[in-house]
Amino acid sequence: MTKAADGVPADARAAPGEAVTADDGVRLWAARPDGGGDPLVLCHGGPGLWDMFGDVAALLADRTPVVRWDQRGCGRSERCAGPWTTARFVADLDAVRRHFGLDRMALLGHSWGAQLALSYTLAHPERVSRLVYVSGTGIGPDADWHPVYTAGFLARLGESPERLARWRELEALPERDEAAERERAALRWSVEFEDRERALEHARRMAEPWFGVNQACNRALNEERKRTWGTPGLRAACARLDVPVLIVDGARDIRPRTAVDSLAAVLPRVRRVVLPAAGHLPWVEDPAGFRRAILAS
Repeated sequence: MTKAADGVPADARAAPGEAVTADDGVRLWAARPDGGGDPLVLCHGGPGLWDMFGDVAALLADRTPVVRWDQRGCGRSERCAGPWTTARFVADLDAVRRHFGLDRMALLGHSWGAQLALSYTLAHPERVSRLVYVSGTGIGPDADWHPVYTAGFLARLGESPERLARWRELEALPERDEAAERERAALRWSVEFEDRERALEHARRMAEPWFGVNQACNRALNEERKRTWGTPGLRAACARLDVPVLIVDGARDIRPRTAVDSLAAVLPRVRRVVLPAAGHLPWVEDPAGFRRAILAS
């Protein structure tokens, strides 16, 4: 992928959106549709990925506008050297809020983005009107969910021995070109869907357009989570949180949904919706159920 002199992917210049300048000067890609109404600000998953919420924006367009943005160093945002910390990403999210003139905002975070949105809400509860926490992994340590996730990943990908063998082949390469990296990601993401016949199709859609995974960002933020999540202090902070929270789960997510119990059990203002036939991206496999859950919150 070619890049402009400012480090932003060249094809991003044609993408609808605008630049948000963080307090350290890094430019973030963001977009808000025309029209009135209080928006729902979306935090994408990863870490190290980019906004893939086109379907969510379309699903909610008649009821609420959405603000979409790419986290620093990822997707259509300016390439930079970090820093890759939750505190830095919380500050970037606050820059997005200020840019769009929002005194308070409704937040929706998915997967890692659910962790980011929760972290922002804990840091700035007065700036959040409601939090929608989608497909997160709770506030316990990695031991609560990661071993089960790893086993589920191998089992689900292994339903197609050819796909598992190809993924392992790509994983073993000392270097991968863009095509190989994209294929590896699609195979990996295919486990996120309950509908096995369409799983690879859905995963390939996630890779369109392709911006490349920021592996340094991914590693650093995952390591930070291992050090800082699952503490009594985090549990106590969530127990004090006076913001309405909606937790949305796909029951067929290979990350154990019991891990989210650690969060649901302590929040004082929480509602939980489990979509029985959906995986990690519930709006893809149960769009009607996902829409009902969001609009009822």
